Amino acid sequence: MKVLIVLTSHDMLGNTGKKTGFWLEELAAPYYTFKDKGVEVVFASPKGGQPPLDPKSNEPGFQTKDTQRFENDSGALAQLATTARLEQVNPEDFDAIFYPGGHGPLWDLAEDERSISLIETFLAANKPAALVCHAPGVLRHARKPDGRPLVEGKRVTGFTNTEEAAVELTEIVPFLVEDELKARGGYFSRGDDWAPYVVEDTLLITGQNPASSAPVAKALLNRLGM
Repeated sequence: MKVLIVLTSHDMLGNTGKKTGFWLEELAAPYYTFKDKGVEVVFASPKGGQPPLDPKSNEPGFQTKDTQRFENDSGALAQLATTARLEQVNPEDFDAIFYPGGHGPLWDLAEDERSISLIETFLAANKPAALVCHAPGVLRHARKPDGRPLVEGKRVTGFTNTEEAAVELTEIVPFLVEDELKARGGYFSRGDDWAPYVVEDTLLITGQNPASSAPVAKALLNRLGM
């Protein structure tokens, strides 16, 4: 099995002057969930090369066994430093696609035509797509073959309005994930703030927050029959 992990290339948190990027736990936990089952993992991003890490995600309070393992894994770090450009990715080479969150994807991946096309192509080919935390926001412009919003009529979750308010970024982000998924016709549900919560609707798998990262990855493996 081979899974494509798509990461953001965006590193600025709006006009705050602060850095953002991908959230480390949301990469590390799925990465090892896949690797420990023998799945081949490939990283890609809009610009290629080293994707930006949200520095907050590597603060002591947000570190986990998986993030520490990743930070000490020279092979993983070398692979991360050389992500492929999205335009170079052939979806036929992969069995599934996975998107970690962090705030970065709201600015670039949500608007990236190649990313949107990849998601549409994977699902149309009956290959699962999994997205966690802020990453479900990248579904906002994705469409079904008939042109309707991809999430219309589908059960989904993602970073909630109350979680965004708790990190005091409601007025900074370009859109709120919960509001956007609802506006596109998704049947949004949620668990408690910061608790693991995963929603599956056939091939589409979404998770609410960082704690949902490993459970989403496990659900993806289950969908692949592993």
